[in-house]
Amino acid sequence: MEYVKRKIDSELAKWKNDPMRKPLLLRGARQVGKSSAIRQFGKGFKYFAEVNFERHKAIKSFFQGDIDVHLIAKKIANYINVPVEEGQTLLFLDEIQECPEAIMALRFFKEDYPELHVVAAGSLLEFTLQELPTFGVGRIHSLFMYPMTFDEFLYANHEEGLIAMRNEANCQHPLDSAFHDKLIEYFRLYLMVGGMPEAVVAWVKTRDFKRCRNIQEDIVLTYEDDFGKYKKRVNASLLRTTMRGVCHQIGEKLTLKQISTDFQSSQIREALRLLALAGIIIPVVSTSGNGVPLDAEANEKKVKMLFLDPGLLLAVLQLEGRLSQQFIQQIMVGNPQDLVNKGGLAEMVAGLEIVRNKPCVQRYKMFYWEKTGNSVAEIDYLEVENLKIVPIEVKSNTQGGMKSLWMFMRDKHLFNAIRCSLENFGEFEYVDKNDEDTVRHIRVIPLYALSQMFVEGSQLLPKK
Repeated sequence: MEYVKRKIDSELAKWKNDPMRKPLLLRGARQVGKSSAIRQFGKGFKYFAEVNFERHKAIKSFFQGDIDVHLIAKKIANYINVPVEEGQTLLFLDEIQECPEAIMALRFFKEDYPELHVVAAGSLLEFTLQELPTFGVGRIHSLFMYPMTFDEFLYANHEEGLIAMRNEANCQHPLDSAFHDKLIEYFRLYLMVGGMPEAVVAWVKTRDFKRCRNIQEDIVLTYEDDFGKYKKRVNASLLRTTMRGVCHQIGEKLTLKQISTDFQSSQIREALRLLALAGIIIPVVSTSGNGVPLDAEANEKKVKMLFLDPGLLLAVLQLEGRLSQQFIQQIMVGNPQDLVNKGGLAEMVAGLEIVRNKPCVQRYKMFYWEKTGNSVAEIDYLEVENLKIVPIEVKSNTQGGMKSLWMFMRDKHLFNAIRCSLENFGEFEYVDKNDEDTVRHIRVIPLYALSQMFVEGSQLLPKK
């Protein structure tokens, strides 16, 4: 399959040249492109030695008993007939979850053979890591990989010039309408195709939505087939029901009874935990938002869920018979304002873009805010910048229609917020007559430009 430029590429290059590097563990859901990225990275070495523990089962025995990493490297070199030399070879241990002893041995490559470049990856790796007493904390470096971001989708479609023009725009200098309109059309495509590499490559080559959907449905079924491999004894039918139930509540506070009445709440919560561990869903937890850190006042019982990919989400809904042609038409030709305001798909993608464009060195927690009672209000996402909370609302409303945002900013004594929509870049101020004429500042960031919030020195985030 043709390789498409990925965000992780630059992180791998930094790791290669770091004199203090540790063995690298690349983590993420199945089929997001981990192995492809490492193989592409391996082209920068004189030798690339790939071990797949599902295919090369005999190599597992090399990690039994006393660990001598120099001897292990020599055995691997002779077994696969590829030289393993320090500074010259990238040793790739794929599907490493099949050999827990190899995971445990990674730390010894740091201690005893730090000159050798060693990288590992695997499917359902998180379940194996949970069962190990320790796997080298402080001696192994982890990077997390996700499906393609919108920017990566644009690169796959060879739209480097479009990216360059977008990156020059900001809230004071909006995009020319021609570029803005073209980015909206690509964003519509991204909602349909999603970011799973196989589906994206199929789209670039064929421009055939049906072929992309077939790939997406195959990936969904592969995920469901994996449920039997989850280490905890959880009913595969429960996991399937829970995953599909989440897809029907995107953009809403999760209601367990809507997922199933055949299982206990505790069982569904455990299924949700396992799906999150596998990288299939990402929780967005309610918090009071009174200060930093946000999780200090988080309520884990109030949660919304992001599904890992918009294309896979639509595939699940179609498999369930819930995706109508009318919905597809709304995505492709509907009014941009309606696309943002109706349904939770755009809100979900905004959350995914926020997660995926942060540094990929850890899993990030996501938060939202809600107020119940006589005056119901909700803010889609809360982020922290310069130790200040930044509320982000995914809407396309007029200034007067942003009551939740004004209420939150007034209650928390905040002066800056972000409205994310399919409008062009912009900004406006609001004089809050209910709070001693306090001036509050809103920046409008298009959904197609969320990645620019996380660029060093970004002009899109508030500096106060």
